[in-house]
Amino acid sequence: MKTIASFTVDHNKLEKGMYISRVDGDVVTYDIRMRKPNGGDYLQNGAMHTFEHLFATFARNSAFENQVVYVGPMGCRTGFYLLLRDTVSHKDAIELVKDSFAFAAHFEGAIPGVGKKECGNYLEHDLEGAKKDAADMAEVLKDWKEENLYY
Repeated sequence: MKTIASFTVDHNKLEKGMYISRVDGDVVTYDIRMRKPNGGDYLQNGAMHTFEHLFATFARNSAFENQVVYVGPMGCRTGFYLLLRDTVSHKDAIELVKDSFAFAAHFEGAIPGVGKKECGNYLEHDLEGAKKDAADMAEVLKDWKEENLYY
């Protein structure tokens, strides 16, 4: 079998940030790396799960709601993938991610979709951890530009 694209990235050199992972037809996959790979510090499940709910809710309620294909965590617990239609410019994708992280960092109230009926693991959430992770990443991305999107 051929090696998939994400396994060709040198994870020894990869730092926290936002990158273009791949382009498939009209879908752009963004790699939002919240932890340095293999650094021993990984996203905790409860915080990652809560952040997923906040990130997906915000992105799917943004001006780009119809261009969002997928928002979800990486199995290695170092970040998230955001898949957008290519009608969203890279500049707008960066702004969407920045706005999503700001939303999560300052979120107050009931976490969207955490009832037993809506969520497959409704007991494992950590809002404070999600807010901390989002604030940390918002700082990393504050001056992120299009030229930073490339591995």
